[in-house]
Amino acid sequence: YTLYIQLLFAQLSQIQRLSAEIKNLENSQNLSPSPRLEELQEENARLKYRLNILKKSLQEESLSHRGKAMLNINQRLQEVFGEAIRASCPELDNPPLSIAPSQQAKFGDYQCNSAMSMSQMLKAKGTKMNPREIAEKIIKNLPDNELVQKTEVAGPGFINIYLQKTFVSKQLSNLLINGVQPPPLPSKKKVVVDFSSPNIAKEMHVGHLRSTIIGDSMCRLFEFLGYEVLRLNHVGDWGTQFGMLIAHLQDMFPDYLTVSPPISDLQAFYKESKKRFDTEEEFKKRAYQCVVKLQSKEPEFIKGWNLICDVSRKEFQKIYDCLDIKLIERGESYYQDLMVEVVKEFEKKGLVELDEGRKVVFPPEQPIPLTIVKSDGGYTYDTSDLAAIRQRIFEEKADIIIYVTDSGQSTHFQVVFAAAQLIGWYNPKVTRVEHAGFGVVLGEDKKKFKTRSGDTVRLMDLLDEGLKRSMDKLKEKERDKVLTPEELTKAQRAVAFGCIKYADLSHNRNNDYVFSFDKMLDDRGNTAAYLLYAFTRIRSITRLAKIDEATLKKAAETTEILLDHEKEWKLGKCIQRFPEILQKILDDLLLHTLCDYLYELATTFTEFYDSCYCVEKDRQTGEVIKINMWRMLLCEATAAIMAKGFDILGLTPVERM
Repeated sequence: YTLYIQLLFAQLSQIQRLSAEIKNLENSQNLSPSPRLEELQEENARLKYRLNILKKSLQEESLSHRGKAMLNINQRLQEVFGEAIRASCPELDNPPLSIAPSQQAKFGDYQCNSAMSMSQMLKAKGTKMNPREIAEKIIKNLPDNELVQKTEVAGPGFINIYLQKTFVSKQLSNLLINGVQPPPLPSKKKVVVDFSSPNIAKEMHVGHLRSTIIGDSMCRLFEFLGYEVLRLNHVGDWGTQFGMLIAHLQDMFPDYLTVSPPISDLQAFYKESKKRFDTEEEFKKRAYQCVVKLQSKEPEFIKGWNLICDVSRKEFQKIYDCLDIKLIERGESYYQDLMVEVVKEFEKKGLVELDEGRKVVFPPEQPIPLTIVKSDGGYTYDTSDLAAIRQRIFEEKADIIIYVTDSGQSTHFQVVFAAAQLIGWYNPKVTRVEHAGFGVVLGEDKKKFKTRSGDTVRLMDLLDEGLKRSMDKLKEKERDKVLTPEELTKAQRAVAFGCIKYADLSHNRNNDYVFSFDKMLDDRGNTAAYLLYAFTRIRSITRLAKIDEATLKKAAETTEILLDHEKEWKLGKCIQRFPEILQKILDDLLLHTLCDYLYELATTFTEFYDSCYCVEKDRQTGEVIKINMWRMLLCEATAAIMAKGFDILGLTPVERM
């Protein structure tokens, strides 16, 4: 890859040198006739020829390096139009480059909307040029390329871009031959995603559900794109509450050091200890003593702490197993020793102020300070989060760190990130540190999601309810009569957990969303139920046509995918937008964009399937009389993209539903 980059730069510098020489020679043609004029003109023509060959070779080199990967058409158009824009107005620094898919077929396949902004920039520099004139100049300066069939200027200065059908067809064949491959990464980057993060001794609730689902999907996206991903579960496994839990454990199960205590309901155990802590003064004192002994790491207190953590872990794991979530637990306890170093470092740099016995840090332009040591000498969430970010930057050597928690914590993280920059731990231009916040889950009454008695909804109860309802839905469709018991269970789990995940991910995470089993299990509209059924239908087309995998593989290598029918063309372009959708999510971490795209792909496929015969049958006998193989390949390409999209969202498609 390094060799490729060196070659690229060598060719680029040669192009620049040749372009400068050509400019000089063209200028020399304006001089009065001289004996060397013909010689110069010949040299000019030769240089232009060499320049074109170099540009073409550079373009081919760039495309061949992309190899098996799906091509991001938007990105490629930006390269082509970026070059034309710079050539059209070299006097502009960083001219705007705006390319987007067209909303209507009559405006081409993509649109370049840069001319209007460029006109404004030129005006500010004292040059008047209307946008249509700029658009014409851009078109004139377009380099030879493999993907644009034609362009036209429309309205005030939009450039409508029409793609080459043969080019899109080749890209689809590449997808079928090589599978859905991510674009090559310039360098391997490490990503730390901090998500889920429940509290030990407390039940996981719907807020943890959102963090778990969103965080897992982000990890899946980064993993698919080739990043090294560390999935961290920053559990609440330290603090004063463990004093009261250990004190209660000693009273209820005095032999806990030798016999594992049968704590089945840790939530009830927590409530009992909390009640005693609030009402019994003697117990409260003992609880504080237990905290001190735990922090001093006395063996029997560490054992009690571990027992309590293990009971919680088993409960959390049941949920993670249902939702197919992989995590590495690294709770607050992991950072205890590192906090001492954090405080020392802030003090050494003179960034600590005393405030009523507390040690605080005031990052510039932030609404609140961070308390890094309490007046009683204890540490806070601020201290542990600073220790965590420091460890992730210096020990994990993370290039990207993402925190997936509710939006209520956005100010806290904003201040923590500002403090980390203040002390010089990271530069935001080099290391990307981001809080991916999310809204709350609401009930159908648009109030915070609770049980009828007003309690927080237990996550396990919610998942069990999902399983029950999805089985009712499958039986309502009489799927129990055609599927084997094993297939039925697979379908039940795919629908139940898929619908819960998708209902969350299909909403903009910044907004609150209404949790409704009826809506999420509806097989109409943008739901997992609709998409999973659509996928199963697409997969059944090849089965009904009795085409095996080997035949499809051979067809992918030998059959040209025709895109002559408007619905074929619409579907082909939609399939090819997958890489640009992923790039957008990589930039803004908003996963609902992928859900919207998969729904658009499924509905575009339905339009195609209703208008274009893939398999033609005899009306009397129902026998297959003709298979339009290029259309079968379009079915396969659609299914491949849907399957990869499902994988990123954490959904499990099934062949039969």
